[in-house]
Amino acid sequence: MDCSSEEQVIRKRFGRVSEVSTLTFDLMNRQLTVEHEFPSEEPVRRLLEEIGLPAEADCDVGCAPQPGPSSKRDLLLALSLAVAVGAELLAFSTGNERSVPVASMAVLAILMGGVQTFKKGLVAVRTFTLNINFLMCLAVIGAFVIGSYPEAAMVTVLFAIAERIESFALDKARNAVRSLMSLAPDKALVSRGESWIEVDAAAVQIGEVVRVRPGDRIPLDGNVVVGSSSVNQAPITGESLPVEKTVGSTLFAGTINEEGVLEFEVTGTKGHTTLDRIIKTVQEAQGSRAASQRFIDAFARVYTPVVVCLALLVATIPSVFFGQPFVPWLYKSLVLLVIACPCALVISTPVTVVSGLAAAAKLGILVKGGAHLESGKHLTTIALDKTGTLTYGQPRVESMVPLHGFDHNLAKQVAASLDFLSAHPVAKAIVRYWDGKPLTVDSFESSPGRGVKGRVNGEHYILGNHRLVEENGACCDHVHEVLSDLEARGMSIVILATTREAVAVFGVADTVRPESIEAVQELHSMGLKVVMLTGDNLATANVIGAKVGIDQIQAEMLPEAKLKVVEELASNGEKVGMVGDGVNDAPALAKSTVGFAMGAAGTDTAIETADVALMDDDLRKIPSYILLSRRTSTILAQNIAFALGIKVVFFALALVGIATLWMAVFADMGASLLVVFNGLRMLRVPVRH
Repeated sequence: MDCSSEEQVIRKRFGRVSEVSTLTFDLMNRQLTVEHEFPSEEPVRRLLEEIGLPAEADCDVGCAPQPGPSSKRDLLLALSLAVAVGAELLAFSTGNERSVPVASMAVLAILMGGVQTFKKGLVAVRTFTLNINFLMCLAVIGAFVIGSYPEAAMVTVLFAIAERIESFALDKARNAVRSLMSLAPDKALVSRGESWIEVDAAAVQIGEVVRVRPGDRIPLDGNVVVGSSSVNQAPITGESLPVEKTVGSTLFAGTINEEGVLEFEVTGTKGHTTLDRIIKTVQEAQGSRAASQRFIDAFARVYTPVVVCLALLVATIPSVFFGQPFVPWLYKSLVLLVIACPCALVISTPVTVVSGLAAAAKLGILVKGGAHLESGKHLTTIALDKTGTLTYGQPRVESMVPLHGFDHNLAKQVAASLDFLSAHPVAKAIVRYWDGKPLTVDSFESSPGRGVKGRVNGEHYILGNHRLVEENGACCDHVHEVLSDLEARGMSIVILATTREAVAVFGVADTVRPESIEAVQELHSMGLKVVMLTGDNLATANVIGAKVGIDQIQAEMLPEAKLKVVEELASNGEKVGMVGDGVNDAPALAKSTVGFAMGAAGTDTAIETADVALMDDDLRKIPSYILLSRRTSTILAQNIAFALGIKVVFFALALVGIATLWMAVFADMGASLLVVFNGLRMLRVPVRH
């Protein structure tokens, strides 16, 4: 099942069967999904065999059987080509293309190289389907009727060879996505009892411990329990540099352990890993038709019958109404029939879209359908969440100002000791800032939302916000000056004080990702406006926005408010791409033209919520996605223009008597091959990041 012609035949045959309710086609994967009320699948198999398309049951998502190379078929094609060329040479040397030897050689070439075409043509006749096989059969029979035996043979053989080449070319596009399945190894080294045993990865259960040696691919998802190493995560996240992994780090199936030995506890079994979810999503995306593909399919349904009617008129009108010789005009109509098939037009879109989806997946950009791949070219505005998107989402101490001559290191140590047991993100930032052993704290008190108190080395300390310190009478004008300066720089303030005076001020802020600045610059260079939608306070949002280069800032926003902003932008004619975490920003993601989920690796919710999932936290993948979308659109336009243009040219050549049957075959199948290979260029598009 390679072209829409097979789809038409299947729909015609199954359309008369009441037990069949739904047919879903995935031509790129040669998959047909049939929803039916038969007691078993056997009646479905028999129906397909009746129309010359025997099928095998799909073993699993994405592993549909692939027809391997047939040496016997290729040998027959080679022999048929030799015989057809011999018939042409014999006809040329004798000047008689209707002699018995020439006719015999032509028939032999057709039998060796064209049996499959005629079988499919017969099915098309039985199902009243106008497809390329039916048109080719008409053309060959017509050529025999008018005595052009060598040309009939050459047309048949060239068509069969072109179909074979096209099949190989399409397999390349299919395998571009299917190659993802081979990333995760089939075997895993598992701890069983007192020893390590190599078993099938599919037999490993959640909670078991797997060992991965340097240079090996990681077979399953898990968390490191022993060892440290650097791991190449490019197959999942598209990251160009290896990522350091230590105890507690997350590992993904299909990634490569580069240095040390790692032991990890399995969290995702075979079929349920992040890689498996990526494969499933990409394959489902192949089945969803892009807007251009839906248009082309509708166009082809009208185009083919119109051209066939035109061929009939060309064959009859000149001789019936104007007394012209019948045979030359019949020949011209046969040429029109051969060139009429819209295969090049129909196949150009799915090949290009699938190649684009595969290229995106290799970059760690998971696009959930051809429609979403095409939508990227229309985006005019990108709306970004702040925390975890533009920033790391992990506060850290950006500034510390000792007061009244208090020791710098002692202030850090005391503050970390007071915050050591707190789970608050700001408290954790202060603990990390000291990164040493805490001191013993006595008489500890916690004031939720304000801070903590305690005695360290015999001294009573207060650690908290401005309000808590003022209530305890430990503030002064100098502290106010420091606070004003740090708050103007977008920092949250934590003050350390004794019962007498403030001794240090900590400025805590979420850090901007360096790649965010680069991503916003790239988006601006591409002509897009960038908007920040954040729940954080306006002062912090303004500081982050200024650092990154945001065009418009909306702060202190709840999820409903973000949704309202996206709706307002859309009502003003903007095509909005919303970037968020896939959970809190779900309403805005759903309403946007394209919803992007950040850091989706390992997260089911993010992959399901968004239209595009960025498998790591690198915003630079958004410009890459837009470039891919624009490139896809350009190649689609090239393919459609070429497929239609070459037909228009050959229609004209046929009508004036210049085009021959074998030239028409070259034009039709050559156009198909060219649009396929042009679409495959998407696999080699040099996209950044």
